[in-house]
Amino acid sequence: MKEILSTLMLRSSVRAGAAFLLLLALAIAAGAIWLPGYEVQDAGSALQSPSGAHWLGTDSLGRDLLSRTLTGGALSLAVGVFAALLSFLLGLSYGGLAGYLGGRMGAILMRVADALYALPLFLLGAILILVFGRGPFGVILALGLTGWVGEARLARVLVAQAKGLPYVESARSLGLTPLRIFWFHILPNVMGPLTVSITLAISQNILAESFLSFVGLGLEPPFASWGTLANEGWRAFRAYPHLILAPGAALFCTALAFTLIGDGLRDALDPRGRLSYLKVRAP
Repeated sequence: MKEILSTLMLRSSVRAGAAFLLLLALAIAAGAIWLPGYEVQDAGSALQSPSGAHWLGTDSLGRDLLSRTLTGGALSLAVGVFAALLSFLLGLSYGGLAGYLGGRMGAILMRVADALYALPLFLLGAILILVFGRGPFGVILALGLTGWVGEARLARVLVAQAKGLPYVESARSLGLTPLRIFWFHILPNVMGPLTVSITLAISQNILAESFLSFVGLGLEPPFASWGTLANEGWRAFRAYPHLILAPGAALFCTALAFTLIGDGLRDALDPRGRLSYLKVRAP
């Protein structure tokens, strides 16, 4: 673990991504305390350009765009994280079961997963949002229920490989239950690659929620996310570009930060990638 963390910290891309996410979290917390509420309207200040009073300007209702961008960031991050955790739990349970069972039953389970993977997941997600509601809970459920198949395929391969290792065979010969073997002997050894998939899934879910909200199929007012802000700002983009540039830049940088961290984790957890990177960094 110490070697993995050392390799991660050597990567400037990982440090940059982590620093941005930390600054974003601090800004969101500070904004919730000191900035005006994201729904506070001031008709006399409508559509102002960035200034000392409003660092990112105001929207058509005179609402402070910095406050709305930070509030929208908190919601977009929450949707991305919780949807990724939901898909991870579903994928780990399903794929882990298929990998542990193996044989005909495991193959049948994965054929079902492959059939679901062939469906147009974007369209399926939009339909599920309409079913569950266009609030944060509904969007999280929709993204989580459409994003678990990839996690399941990865979990199935990892568990199938791990269950044949000597220490797992030893645990089985001692009479331990399958659940105990999976929980204490297999799961800790497959969490590395799965952690990478969670990090990348957060980025994908943030982008998915923002796109769905931008086209009018995701979150709806009064909820404010980067996607809904972009949807509102697009109508007046030519005259007031700051309306869409602020949430768009925040969305791009956040998705990039999670991707950089995920790529760094993947390389750090790969012994070959870790060794090659340390050789390059060596004087």
